Amino acid sequence: MSSRDEQLAKIKDEVITLKESPLCKERIKNGVFPVIGEGSHDAKIMFVGEAPGRNEAATGRPFCGAAGKILDELLKSAGIKRQDVYITNIVKDRPPMNRDPLPEEIEIYGPFLDRQIAIIQPKVIATLGRFSMEYIMRKFGLDSRLDTISRIHGRIFEAEAEHGKITIIPLFHPASAIYDPAKKGVMTKDFLVLKTIK
Repeated sequence: MSSRDEQLAKIKDEVITLKESPLCKERIKNGVFPVIGEGSHDAKIMFVGEAPGRNEAATGRPFCGAAGKILDELLKSAGIKRQDVYITNIVKDRPPMNRDPLPEEIEIYGPFLDRQIAIIQPKVIATLGRFSMEYIMRKFGLDSRLDTISRIHGRIFEAEAEHGKITIIPLFHPASAIYDPAKKGVMTKDFLVLKTIK
C-alpha cells in the first residue's frame, strides 16, 4: 500500500467514527455508508461535489445514481475515463432528504477534503455545484472572483496550492440536467474545457 493509499484510508477511518457530526449519527441509525471518494490516487483532475444522495449513501460510492450517469456521459464526451480522475464531495455523509449541506456540516467535513487535496495533489479541481464552488474558491484565495455559478461555470481560474499551481473550474452539478435537460448542452461544452488543460 502506497503512502497516498494509507493516508486516504486513514481519512476513511476517521470519517467512519466521526462523533462531531449529526449526519454521522443519522448514517449509523439508517445503516448506510459514508462516501469518502473514489478513483485514482494519482489523479490530475479531482471532481468535488456537495454531499452524497440516497444511492451514494446506500453504496458508499460517489455519483452512482442518476446524477452519476450524467457525470459519466459528460466525462465520456470529454474523452476522460472515470477511473483516471478522483471524485469526492465536501460533506461525506448524506444530509436527510437530500437537502443542501448546512454551513456547520461543511465546516465539520471540509478539513477531510482539504487533506484529500493535499494527498492527491491534483492539477485541476472541477467543482460540481455552488457549494463546492464557493468552498474551493475561498480555500484557494479566489473570493474576489466568486460570482453566481450561472455566470462563472466553465471558466478557468488559476491559483496556488501547497503542491504548486492549481486550476479551478466551476461546473454545474450533474443533477441540474435532471431538472433542466436543456442544461446538458452547456455542461457538455463546459466539460470540454477540461481537455484543454495540460
